[in-house]
Amino acid sequence: MKKLINSIDNVENEMIQGLVKAYPSYLKKLDCGNVVVRANKKEGKVALISGGGSGHEPAHAGYVGEGMLDAAVAGAVFTSPTPDQILEGIKAIATDAGVLMVVKNYTGDVMNFEMAGEMAEEEGISVKQVIVNDDVAVQDSLYTVGRRGVAGTVLVHKIAGAMAETGACLDDVQAVAQKVIDNVRTMGAAIAPCTVPASGKPGFDLSEDEMEVGIGIHGEPGTHREKIRPADEVTDLLLDKILSDIDYTDSEVAVMINGAGATPLMELFIINNHVADVLKEKGIKVYETFVGEYMTSIEMQGFSISILKLDDQLKKLLSAKADTPAFKVL
Repeated sequence: MKKLINSIDNVENEMIQGLVKAYPSYLKKLDCGNVVVRANKKEGKVALISGGGSGHEPAHAGYVGEGMLDAAVAGAVFTSPTPDQILEGIKAIATDAGVLMVVKNYTGDVMNFEMAGEMAEEEGISVKQVIVNDDVAVQDSLYTVGRRGVAGTVLVHKIAGAMAETGACLDDVQAVAQKVIDNVRTMGAAIAPCTVPASGKPGFDLSEDEMEVGIGIHGEPGTHREKIRPADEVTDLLLDKILSDIDYTDSEVAVMINGAGATPLMELFIINNHVADVLKEKGIKVYETFVGEYMTSIEMQGFSISILKLDDQLKKLLSAKADTPAFKVL
């Protein structure tokens, strides 16, 4: 294993400390583990918390700031944070308006966030949650019952965060977050694995001429493995599954082309070139496009496509101001 780290045992802590030192006007770290909150606490409005295992940077701490999250909790690489850590994050950001937890559909995340939410409610904090399950690749996986939560989670953060900034009540912020979940679909593929520092070896093996279709963000298997194809053909594989899951006819959409950590922007833009052409041919209007690394898998080579069906409310909230280290709409 070749990585620019110091101690395997301290990867997550040093990563979070480095992030906070890079963006002190946005972020501060709590003393109770790798919990990051807004440097200036939001008052009188619904607060949002999310998180999960480390290794998906800039998710989730990179989205803490105005118009998105109020706190992010980082577990060990690809491992859920503990309920106690999540509870401390909730308590640090809680307002009289309540707290919304945005949870990706992985068994550990769901269980630990739900436990933390119950403990917070015992302390008098109003807490609700949504569970993101945007991955159309597989119904059940090594980590989930049902569909996995992947890069579409970032769009939930953006739109629910914008709704919270309007002063909307907790029920309304939860409802708009659920609307995003109901209308966003994602699928990915990988051509090379990543290496979790604690294991010291790649999470799976691919031959030089192979790719994994429908890969998860922790390297868990997808729908199948096959010979690598040209970018347009790989894109078509993913788009066909996404577009068959929701009727996007005559819709406006947001598109996210998400890199898995080691995919050059050159290749992501080649993928987006074909996505845009296919959607245009199908009469689907692209309202906004995001290309870059939003929810990675350490240094995996691969990408995912997320498509969010929009209405006027979602368009307005997607375009609202967000000012965070990793996502800005100014």
